[in-house]
Amino acid sequence: MEKLRIAEFKLIGLKLEKKTTNEGGQSNIDCGIFWQKFETENFIERIPNKLSNDIYAVYFDYEGDYTKPFSYFIGCKVKTDTDTPNDMARLIIPEDDYSKLIAKGKMPDCVTNAWKEIWSLKIDRAYKYDFEIYDERSKDWSNAEVEIFVSSNK
Repeated sequence: MEKLRIAEFKLIGLKLEKKTTNEGGQSNIDCGIFWQKFETENFIERIPNKLSNDIYAVYFDYEGDYTKPFSYFIGCKVKTDTDTPNDMARLIIPEDDYSKLIAKGKMPDCVTNAWKEIWSLKIDRAYKYDFEIYDERSKDWSNAEVEIFVSSNK
């Protein structure tokens, strides 16, 4: 597991209207439906001033640890001075320390399994902003790679 400091960046995309939870697999349902909305309504093409086509899925605003409710956001990194369209949301990821892991394998199981591993590891998690990056390596669903960044205490 690699530890690194990441500078602040801005995302524009969609924020899940209500918090979700890992209890009873609810977040799998909520986030799955939310991804479908993001993709079927072609939000990636409508986000202005994208720095790339990488998609960020962010877990934040935790009410405690991973067993408690949290907020969820899907979007793309944009130039800092970009205005947010009326039908979208913005999210600023502040500069922070992260532990980086890479989920590899069949989608979406590899990401689910990576999070189960994260929950079982003794990472000193900060529960601030955790995110996944879906880039070109994640497009082959039978052999995907997804970078996962977990906010951590130094």
